[in-house]
Amino acid sequence: MSAFRIHSAEFLKCCGTVEQFPKSRLPEIAMAGRSNVGKSSAINCLLNRKGLAKVGKVPGKTQTINFYRVETNQGPFELVDLPGYGFAKVPEQIQKQWIPLIEQFFETRTMLQGVILLVDARRVQAQDRKMLQWLEHLNIPYLVVATKADKVTRGKRAAAIQELRRDLGISIDPIPLSAHSGEGKNLILDQIQSLLNVKTSYP
Repeated sequence: MSAFRIHSAEFLKCCGTVEQFPKSRLPEIAMAGRSNVGKSSAINCLLNRKGLAKVGKVPGKTQTINFYRVETNQGPFELVDLPGYGFAKVPEQIQKQWIPLIEQFFETRTMLQGVILLVDARRVQAQDRKMLQWLEHLNIPYLVVATKADKVTRGKRAAAIQELRRDLGISIDPIPLSAHSGEGKNLILDQIQSLLNVKTSYP
């Protein structure tokens, strides 16, 4: 495969109901993770667009499903930002709305090629395991990315990644990502390219 490059990216729309989901037929890559895992920063880093995804001072700001159109040297795709989960300060009634919304997304988006699951490089939470189990139950391809890798010293990095792998019960090491330095970005883009090249549809 030739080098995968992002040319441009733009915000398409935010959706609070399944009826609002875009009707486009572009392949989709979704991004999921805890509310305080640094999802917006990761999106901005991967898409080369500082400020494209709004980084909130308070975790849990993303309460809708947000769609971005991404132009690459191999054609366009849509990156989908799913609501962050697991933050206690988000009102319970709103959290309860997220689960069926995400469930409807997984069940209705036939162009979904895979999910990037973001976990904190320093720890795995119970909600991370539940999301992983959900993806495996639905047979959706996924990639695990360990955000905030710069918060772990180089000397402890390998051990931290191995611990994440054991805690999640996965066979492949999570890819460490630093949104500040860009560490891990190119490897993640390579994996996104691989996911986009797998033409899969879901019920």
